[in-house]
Amino acid sequence: MRVINTVDKQESKQKTTFLKGTLILTIAGIVVKVIGSLNWIFVSRVLGGVGIGLYQMAFPIYFLAFNISTAGVPVAISIVTAERVAMRDIWGARRVFHISMSVMFVTGLVCSLLTYYGAHWLIEWDLIRDPRAYYAVIALAPAIFFVTILASSRGYLQGWQRMTPTGVSQIVEQIFRVITMVVFAQMLLPYGIEYAAAGASLGALAGAVMGLLVLVYFHWKLNRDIKSMYTPEELLPQEADKSENVWKIMKRIFQLSLPVSATSIMLPVVANLDLLIVPQRLEVAGYSVNQATKLFGYLTGMAVPLVNLSTILTAALAVSIVPAISHARILKDNESCFNQTAAAVRISNFICFPAFVTVFILAVPISTLIYNAPDAGPAVWVSSFSIVLLGLHQVTTAVLQGLGHPTVPMVNMIIAAVIKVILNWTFTAQPSLGIMGAAWATAADIGVAAFINLYFLYRFINYKMELLQVLKNMIAAAVMGGAIYFSYQYIYLHTHSNAMGTLLSFFIGSVVYLASLVAIKGVKEDDMAALPVVGKYVIKVFNKFGLFH
Repeated sequence: MRVINTVDKQESKQKTTFLKGTLILTIAGIVVKVIGSLNWIFVSRVLGGVGIGLYQMAFPIYFLAFNISTAGVPVAISIVTAERVAMRDIWGARRVFHISMSVMFVTGLVCSLLTYYGAHWLIEWDLIRDPRAYYAVIALAPAIFFVTILASSRGYLQGWQRMTPTGVSQIVEQIFRVITMVVFAQMLLPYGIEYAAAGASLGALAGAVMGLLVLVYFHWKLNRDIKSMYTPEELLPQEADKSENVWKIMKRIFQLSLPVSATSIMLPVVANLDLLIVPQRLEVAGYSVNQATKLFGYLTGMAVPLVNLSTILTAALAVSIVPAISHARILKDNESCFNQTAAAVRISNFICFPAFVTVFILAVPISTLIYNAPDAGPAVWVSSFSIVLLGLHQVTTAVLQGLGHPTVPMVNMIIAAVIKVILNWTFTAQPSLGIMGAAWATAADIGVAAFINLYFLYRFINYKMELLQVLKNMIAAAVMGGAIYFSYQYIYLHTHSNAMGTLLSFFIGSVVYLASLVAIKGVKEDDMAALPVVGKYVIKVFNKFGLFH
């Protein structure tokens, strides 16, 4: 009876799909972004332009050190843990966690110490131009250690397909980070702006420590659940575990983590290439230095954040699907790999097409509403094309990582980056394009990487995009675009309120999009039920109108 109950419980646990994890991480991501946005309002009032500048000089050093210390290991831990859990090798999964955490303890500590003791060299070598940023750097140094442990711990829990710990710890981390930043910045301001900036930097440490304490509870909860889910015999080492040494496990982790890390590093590398190329080529196109700087700000500071905001759900989807695919792969369940990939791509398109149309139609109104910068409209308009492509790229990259091929998306990003540099150099210097040329180059960069990813998914699991489904998404999105355009014009004409016109037209367009999809059978009730956050509520509304029956 004990065995039957254990099996039943385990099967019940396996029914928890990556979509539930996506829901949790999406909600957490939205909450974290809202808190972060409010945080900058308060901190900016305390620190002012100079204090924010000192903080921003120190933060890239912290971010770089953190990326070096983790080097993609959290994703690798998630993959390897999911593999062991799929084989019911619980002892092996725990061993992977202990070994990886030991490695992360060392690398996090080393990077923290190097940052702390190397801060004065960064000043002396003029890598940080303002000496006053020294205190912010050393205040951030201890956080590197704790954030490294925090990220790795999240990776292990994600390997068990438990996304709640990540979501809760992210929210707690952000709350304590914000409180500490504001309080310590205010407390230390009388001693000088450099000390106030350092006080704000302590927020990273406070947030990481509190986030880690939250994960301690979830680790205890996981261990308690394991005892009820598995028999004592299943918790003992398997034959393969007895012959597997520590170095073999470490080799496996780093084989997975290094390509993942390289993929992550490509993002700031490409951003720095933009910094070197785009302003210079805008000047070639005939813009002054001041105009080029302003246009570059429109693209990188306004358009790109809007694209990232539009893909917050697909980013969460990418995190959730890695262990789910790894779990299916190790069981040689090719059908599950295929079906989960197809579901992830469908959901990505379902979300990203309406997001694209909204930004495409309302580029100027959204730029005016959010940034009070209508001149950013052209850059935002072109960047809207990146939304669908970025969602597809995030999902396909995650699936390839889950399939045990992390090197593939890394190489694809390098190829795409080379193409982007060429297009940036060519398009941005065209007076007729200017900053829109750089935006087109960015869209091409993401699109090339995404479609090469799709080619490899076809090779590995024979997956091809459902073109009929994509066509239905496009038709519904086109109808939505018309609804948004005409409703905005009507509302603005009668209210003269850009905010009301933008928000109401988006709401009307969303309803029209869903209704259009249902009308052309572009979505079924089962698909809608799988949609995080709003799925079950939309089904209830649609059923009242008989749209699903």
